[in-house]
Amino acid sequence: MNSALASALAMTVIVALRYLATSGLFAWATHKVRPGLYRGLGRQIRSEIAWSLATAAIYGVPAGIVAWGWQQRGWTKIYTDPLAWPLWWMPVSLLAYLVIHDAWFYWTHRWMHRPAVFRRVHAIHHASRPPTAWAAMNFHPVEAAIVSLLIPALVFVIPIHIGMLGLVLLIMTVMGVTNHMGWEMFPRGLVHSRLGGWLITASHHNRHHEQYRCNYGLYFRFWDRLCGTDKGLSAP
Repeated sequence: MNSALASALAMTVIVALRYLATSGLFAWATHKVRPGLYRGLGRQIRSEIAWSLATAAIYGVPAGIVAWGWQQRGWTKIYTDPLAWPLWWMPVSLLAYLVIHDAWFYWTHRWMHRPAVFRRVHAIHHASRPPTAWAAMNFHPVEAAIVSLLIPALVFVIPIHIGMLGLVLLIMTVMGVTNHMGWEMFPRGLVHSRLGGWLITASHHNRHHEQYRCNYGLYFRFWDRLCGTDKGLSAP
């Protein structure tokens, strides 16, 4: 039990440092590329960082249990031998995790925009007006718990190589930060291309923070398009 607690504490520190490093990097990039964009938002940014560090603790508990269960008990379906499954399974498992996570995020996100839930839970995230690179994990504890549970649950069900799991977490972190930083880092040619029409970037997610009742997805625009909640891109 002590090793499980130690694992949870270690993962909390790792998640917090990952957040500070990634958000800090893109906040610095914002200062260089869009100087003055966050001017006057110091109080908001301090609030975003405080809530995000609390979220890191909530993220760290299930992540720590997964790490402990994998290393000490072999409970999960995380594998390290690349030949344990066919090599084609690596990209397939990566896509499966992203697609399932995107669906979970879309439907729980829509639920959190129900008026009563929004007031009690999700309003904290939308207090970031406009969102900044520090806002990606700016969640009420209930929202943090909902967001954090899926990936740890999937590793008990869907086999995934440790490298692919790391890539899932990297994509989740980078997209979470870049979608909130208030400017578009990807080239216009990609954002407005046929492929870009199915991917979520800052131009798409910023519209959500402007209009609230649209653009709920995390990685892909599939569910927004299917359900009629895709309202296109924000102004440049």
